[in-house]
Amino acid sequence: MENIFKGTGIALITPFNEDFSVDYKALERIVNHVIDGGADFLVALGTTSEAPTLSAEEKKQVVATILKTNNGRLPVLLGMGGNNTQAVVESIKVQDFTGIQGILSVVPYYNKPNQRGMKAHFKAIADASPVPVILYNVPGRVGVNMQAATCVELAQHPNIIAVKEASGNLQQIMEILRDKPADFDVLSGDDGITQPLMTLGAKGVISVAANAYTRPFSKMMHAVMNGRTDESLRLHYAMMRMNQLIFADGNPAGIKYLMSLMGLCKNVLRLPLIPVSEKVQQDIENEYNNNSILK
Repeated sequence: MENIFKGTGIALITPFNEDFSVDYKALERIVNHVIDGGADFLVALGTTSEAPTLSAEEKKQVVATILKTNNGRLPVLLGMGGNNTQAVVESIKVQDFTGIQGILSVVPYYNKPNQRGMKAHFKAIADASPVPVILYNVPGRVGVNMQAATCVELAQHPNIIAVKEASGNLQQIMEILRDKPADFDVLSGDDGITQPLMTLGAKGVISVAANAYTRPFSKMMHAVMNGRTDESLRLHYAMMRMNQLIFADGNPAGIKYLMSLMGLCKNVLRLPLIPVSEKVQQDIENEYNNNSILK
């Protein structure tokens, strides 16, 4: 099955009002901003969306707002993961997939399954899903790493089409790229190393940074995808400092502060997350004001 989720994917934030309610108008603005900036696909209810702090009804409304605003312009990937396999399977069975072309499912967190447990978990999800599945490996968040051999074995499943690799382990990612089937893709889960991963054979990114500076990030992606390595490297290095700063005090705190400077949303997060420190605010503001590439 061909993977349509290539190029620049946006792990959409969830904007909030000062009273911590969801700011649906800002969400519409952000969806249009990233589409106008050259994004290739959208990710709803990923980790960057603060999904764990959203109620079931809010999640429904967030997805509905994204789909309505997108209006079929770009493919949409829906975050559907968890550490209770049967609960994830049941949620897939009742999900309306109208306008949704795939799901992104994270390695189970907290209960730390071994590699055999991960394989059984993802096979159950892929068997249940009516749309293609992209695996999400992010050991820094879930506490356990999906090894390259496990990923390559899961890649044999006809309904598992890609992995979002956020381990930061280049050796592991290269092993996946070397051993994977031809019809299985690797997507970067780390903004800062996306350009080098693309040169190694990755096919896209699910990006936090591109919520804000979508246009230069998408230009970098399309340059490297089309063999314009020098152009992609120039943009990579120009964005490198901001790519670091937006994660200096946690995600999505950094990207939300930058987007508030840009007038895209308010600088509001839900507990247990809080806004970035004054020092990081100043660093982000200085870099944004002094780096014309980001505008």
